[in-house]
Amino acid sequence: MTARRLVLFDIDGTLLSTNGNGVRAMMRAYTAVWGKDPSGVDYAMSGKTELGICYGLLALLGFTRDEVRSGLPRFWKRYPRELRRHLSPRSTTVHPGVRELVHAVSGQPALLLGLLTGNCEAAACVKLEVAGLDGFAVGAFGEHHEERASLPTLAVEAARRLTGADFRGKSIVIIGDTPNDILCGRALGVKTIAVATGRFDRESLARYDPDYLFPDLSACGSVLEALHA
Repeated sequence: MTARRLVLFDIDGTLLSTNGNGVRAMMRAYTAVWGKDPSGVDYAMSGKTELGICYGLLALLGFTRDEVRSGLPRFWKRYPRELRRHLSPRSTTVHPGVRELVHAVSGQPALLLGLLTGNCEAAACVKLEVAGLDGFAVGAFGEHHEERASLPTLAVEAARRLTGADFRGKSIVIIGDTPNDILCGRALGVKTIAVATGRFDRESLARYDPDYLFPDLSACGSVLEALHA
């Protein structure tokens, strides 16, 4: 059976939480590459891509775009190494229902399991490995674009290369925990499922009018119905 739905999960706040250890690893990588520790800078990262965060956060420390760009190759290598030092299965929280849902989606031929995350690909792999989550066939990652709204198109292209299927409209589903997840889905007219397991509660997420809104992913049957609807 050819997949009829492309299901794209966010990672942080949706699938799992590193309970601050991911950010600590990131700050160590920034300090090692650019020589300044940005941990004291007031900057909201939720729902943004790693590339966008690099430019936005380091600009507040006085770095030009050229200076940031020149350090990116080293950062993409250093950050995953720092994650491996900081993360462990014991300190990483997998949110309710996630394991069951990911297993269910990966086991249904009509659904293609993928990622749509602000993490760079290597960092995403480390987090998923530590959490014991797998089965993701395609993805769009945070080093690919500064704007999260540009990532769904990249995921659709990856899915087309893998399966030959042309996913569009509501056959694409984005599952995330931030307003930016909902907004980037709306940019393509795709189905959005919001989950209140991150920094935003149900009331805050409801203001952005997702197609579906759940407190968490523990109601696996209901989420699967939403995916197929």
